[in-house]
Amino acid sequence: MKTIAFPQTELRASNVVLGLMRIAELEDEAIRTLYGSARDAGINVFDHADIYGPSRHACEERFGEAVKLSAADRESIVIQSKVGIRPGFFDFSREHIVRTVEESLAALRTDYLDVLLLHRPDTLVEPAEVAAAFDELHAAGKVVNFGVSNHTPGQISLLKTAVQQPLVANQVQLSITHCPLIASGIAANMGGLDQSLDRDNGLLDYARLHGITLQAWSPFQKGFFDGVFIGDTEHYPELNSALDELATKYGVTPTGIAVAWITRHPANMQVVLGTTNPGRVAESAAGSEIPLTREEWYRLFSAAGHVIP
Repeated sequence: MKTIAFPQTELRASNVVLGLMRIAELEDEAIRTLYGSARDAGINVFDHADIYGPSRHACEERFGEAVKLSAADRESIVIQSKVGIRPGFFDFSREHIVRTVEESLAALRTDYLDVLLLHRPDTLVEPAEVAAAFDELHAAGKVVNFGVSNHTPGQISLLKTAVQQPLVANQVQLSITHCPLIASGIAANMGGLDQSLDRDNGLLDYARLHGITLQAWSPFQKGFFDGVFIGDTEHYPELNSALDELATKYGVTPTGIAVAWITRHPANMQVVLGTTNPGRVAESAAGSEIPLTREEWYRLFSAAGHVIP
């Protein structure tokens, strides 16, 4: 498992992350098996959010109940959670951020979060409110590092007018078939081509310039929750053929190659898994260090339907 250094932090993190948004209905033993499979594969980052599950903090609570981390276990992993989404609106107020983090800590049965992310942009954000919340949580030792999710460069820059702590991560949607983050730059300045439209204001380059680790969620989705592209030979025959061929070459599954396509990028991105299948975790982790060549990387990009000018 390849590990990366989070710029501006002391964290050393696996470039594959286990997301735990679907564990609410699992039995304790199934959660422990899932967690153990991740650790066995070299994964040390575990992703939560207050809204994951049928009720607030449900998945965090199930994780805390089932895994019961020892002090040594806790020190060996990175736990991150997210805050800011409420039913029907977003809330980056100081009160909501602080209260939610305290609830997350109680549910997870831990004293601190290694990383706290602001989940979705709140257009009513007041940066001073966020800064006050972050200062309070950091001073109390309840959150070590901070970041965002689904934010544009401008939204990050706005937060930084008041927030003093580095914003070290940005969790965004990214897969071979859904990658405007990357594809628009490849087709820049090409009039009349949808791919050339910049939908995130140059976020990829901004992240690399400012030491922000991008975390790719939905790494196997065709689009915005449109289903998985792996095995979909009806809509992506060329891509699946390429995935199969490269999987054979590198001794992994197509899932591993789909992970490798993201981790190969020099931006040192992380891949956030959403599976509860221990076998799929192992398949994904196997792609962590695969050294796809430039030709192979661009072949997958093209096979997914993107334009290489």
